[in-house]
Amino acid sequence: MDAVENALEEPGNEQRLAEFYNRRAAAGTEHPLAPQRVEQRERFISLLKAEGRHNVLEIGSGMGLDGLEFVRAGIHYTGVDLSEEHVRRSRAKGLDVSVASARQLPFPDGTFPALWTMSTLLHVPATDIDGVLRELVRVTAPSAPIAVGLWSGEDEEVLNPEDDVEPRFFSRRSDATVRQVFGRHGAIEDFVTWPEGNGEESGPGAGTWTQHYQFLILRTPASPK
Repeated sequence: MDAVENALEEPGNEQRLAEFYNRRAAAGTEHPLAPQRVEQRERFISLLKAEGRHNVLEIGSGMGLDGLEFVRAGIHYTGVDLSEEHVRRSRAKGLDVSVASARQLPFPDGTFPALWTMSTLLHVPATDIDGVLRELVRVTAPSAPIAVGLWSGEDEEVLNPEDDVEPRFFSRRSDATVRQVFGRHGAIEDFVTWPEGNGEESGPGAGTWTQHYQFLILRTPASPK
């Protein structure tokens, strides 16, 4: 059985995903953020400050690009990532990051007043996404804002054609599906999209996918379920 067959049969294989990002990080690859992503992060920081929220958890910290900006804004930052290399490089920048899965976070209930996760939950298959979202809601406080970024699709689960070794699994959800799935776990306060850019601002798929970026803020329930 080859790598493609393995990935399709086990779409949520986190070890395979971690190994991919370990290789990418070791090669020094650091994908720049699109201007719209930066704008939404600044808006989110402003929201946290307006609501007196001084701590944030990031799921999928990557190389620490967003983490550094939260810290510079005076927000206490905690991050988790599947990739040991991502964690090592983020810690080298002074960030509080550890290896952990969004399926089982090592934090007590209601620990964080806010959560940020960009281009991470698109690796979670449809069979698992509700369980992951319940875990994110569990570790955040009641009425906390959870900011989520995703690449869109037509509700298909596919492998990324640009990955030549151990291709990554993507669950590419339509806007309607994103609203439906996330709406089961709180109130969607904000939902914006923007078109895929070119070059360094392009998304996954090596130009073969029709897609746009989806950004939403999910407000957790006022009282834990």
